[in-house]
Amino acid sequence: MAATLRIQSDWSSALSRDEGEAWLSCRSPGKPTLYGSVTRRGLSSEGVLDIAASEGFLVGEVTKKSILISCPHENVSTKFLAPYTTFSKIHQKSITCLDISSGGGLGVSTSTDGTMKIWQAANGEIRRLLEGHVYDVNCCRFFPSGLVVLSGGMDAQLKVWSAEDASCVVTFKGHKGGILDTAIVDRGRNVLSCSRDGTARLWDCGKSACLGVIADCGSPINGIATGTADDSLNLGTPEKPPSEREIGTEGKILLLAREDKKLQGVGLQSRQPVFLFMGSDAFNCCTFLSSTYILAGTQDGNIYQLDVRNTNTPIQVIHRSGAPVLSLLPYQDGFIASQGN
Repeated sequence: MAATLRIQSDWSSALSRDEGEAWLSCRSPGKPTLYGSVTRRGLSSEGVLDIAASEGFLVGEVTKKSILISCPHENVSTKFLAPYTTFSKIHQKSITCLDISSGGGLGVSTSTDGTMKIWQAANGEIRRLLEGHVYDVNCCRFFPSGLVVLSGGMDAQLKVWSAEDASCVVTFKGHKGGILDTAIVDRGRNVLSCSRDGTARLWDCGKSACLGVIADCGSPINGIATGTADDSLNLGTPEKPPSEREIGTEGKILLLAREDKKLQGVGLQSRQPVFLFMGSDAFNCCTFLSSTYILAGTQDGNIYQLDVRNTNTPIQVIHRSGAPVLSLLPYQDGFIASQGN
């Protein structure tokens, strides 16, 4: 596996100060970690930082928003990006989940400070405080319209909110443990949730009712994702005709990132298992790259890329560090991963 080059997370703030310094590390599996630092020496005539690296590291291109650093000994280089915008006053403690509306105008986020807030994506101005969950809120996401928010909490409740007036329009009850993740089917007539109770459930927003248990794993389900399955994939046949209230479930597959080290695929309409993949540790998150390719991240830092048509062997396993993989998001031709380091 490749070497990993890291710089402390607040490097842009550290180097903005006179004589500022940020710490570096380069780690290759099975080898001692190399440590060093980058130091600000001043500003160039163009107003760009003049940066020098300690022995064993080299500084390449430097712009106002990025630094390219390499470690020749391990033949690795990384471009580090400064935050484009920072909103520091929305929450007082760690942010646990966030989403941006489809139009890009609003953000919603939850925090260990116990709050869930809607804010302007342009400037971080708080627009609404969403209050109603008991205990921590674990997950939040906008419906495709951008006018409605779905949330799940440790109180085992799933709630639907108006982003316009912060009212809670629907509360779903049925889970026996805290809700850990949610997904929205098509435009949002139906939504999905997973829980510490080991189940994934399908809900009807119009009737405020549970349409069924999609899976009962006997192990907490930490993350879910739903997507259109490849035509060649056999999703199984429902044991009984689906409810007329099920909208958009045909041809969909539901991914389950399970605590018991298993990544499972289930036919959303059929409720039938499609595949079961054993990973190296508890799965925390999963996502679709396409109708064929999926990603899933584990507690011990592995990111698995799989082909849903044949999950016996991963296409690749990416391991950048041993820190837990907490979330995955498709981006352009690749993806973005967040880790707990």
